[in-house]
Amino acid sequence: MSNGNLPKTNDLVIRLFNERLSLQVSKSALFVFFMLVVSNVILMALSLTQGAYDMALSDVWEMLVSPFSSSQMTVVVWEFRIPRILVAALVGSMLALSGALLQGVTRNGLADPALIGISQGAGLAVVVISILYPQEASVWRPWVALLGAILVAGVIQFLSWGEKNGGTIRFILIGIGLAAFISSITSVLMTYGQIDRAMSALTWLSGSLNLASWEHVRILLLAVVVLLPITLILSRSFSTLQMGESTAIGLGVSTSVLRTLLMILAVGFAALATASVGPLGFVGLIAPHVARRVAHSGVGMHLLISAAVGAFIVTLADMLGRNAFAPTQISAGLVTSIIGVPFFVMLLLRARVKA
Repeated sequence: MSNGNLPKTNDLVIRLFNERLSLQVSKSALFVFFMLVVSNVILMALSLTQGAYDMALSDVWEMLVSPFSSSQMTVVVWEFRIPRILVAALVGSMLALSGALLQGVTRNGLADPALIGISQGAGLAVVVISILYPQEASVWRPWVALLGAILVAGVIQFLSWGEKNGGTIRFILIGIGLAAFISSITSVLMTYGQIDRAMSALTWLSGSLNLASWEHVRILLLAVVVLLPITLILSRSFSTLQMGESTAIGLGVSTSVLRTLLMILAVGFAALATASVGPLGFVGLIAPHVARRVAHSGVGMHLLISAAVGAFIVTLADMLGRNAFAPTQISAGLVTSIIGVPFFVMLLLRARVKA
C-alpha cells in the first residue's frame, strides 16, 4: 500500500521483522510515558540527595561517576541510597502492573493485589517462614511469597468464577473478606511468635524499604525482564478481552487460557514485589486509574504508563517517609495507605453514583 493511501492518524506505526510484527502506538500516550520516565529520573536524583546526610546534586553526580571511591558518602550512596531507590521504583512498577492486569481481567476498577488478599497471602507465607524458620527466610522468601499469593488467588478464583464474566463483584468481595481473615492469622502469629522474630516480621509487614539491597534489585530486575515482555506479548489478546467475552471468543481468543495466564502474571508481579519490601497498599489500585486519566491508549501502552506511575508513587512515598519527620522514618507502606484510602473512597462513591 502506498503512503498516499494510508489514513491520516496521530498514531505511530512501528513495523518490525519485515512487517511480520506491527505496533500502533498513540503519539500522545508515548509522549506521556516519556515524560513520566523523565519525572521518575528527576525524582530519583532528588531522592539521592536527601537523607541523614543531605548532598548537592553535583556531589551525587561525582559519586555516581566515581563508584570506587572510598569516601564515606560514596559508600552511603552506592550501598544504601541507590539500591533503595531502585527497589522502590521496581516494586512500584510491578504492583502497578499487577493492579492493571487484575482490573482488566476482572473488569472491575476496584481490583488491587493489596485489597483482595493476594498481597496478604504472600505476606502470611513470609511471616510464617520468618517466625518458624528464620534461618531460611532470606533464601526462600520470594518463592514462599509466590506460593502464598498463588494459593490465595486460586481460592478467590474458585469461589468467584461461577458467574458470567468471572463474577467480578463476588471476586472483589471474597478477596476483601479473605484478606481480613488472612490478616487475623498473621496477627496471631505475630502475637505468639518469639519477640525478635516477630519484630523482624513487623518491620517487613509495614512495607519498609530500609533493608533494600542490591540482591533485591537483581531479583526484581530479573522478574521484570522475564515477566514484562510476556505481559506485553499478551496485551493484544488482552485488548480483545476488554471488548467482552463473546467478542474475544469470536476473534479466536481462548479466554479461559488467557485469563489464567494474566492472573499468573498479576500474582507473580505482586508476590515478588511483596516478598522484597512487604505489603504496599493501594499502589496497584491508584496507578492504573491515574494512567487512564493522563493518557488514552491501547492496553500495552496503558500497562507501561501504569508501571511508570507506580514507580513514581512508591519512590515519592519512600522519599516523603524518610524526610517528612526526620530523623524519624515512616514506612513507604504507611504513606501509600494514607494516599490510597481517600482515593479508594472516591472510587466507591463514583461507582455508587454510576449505579
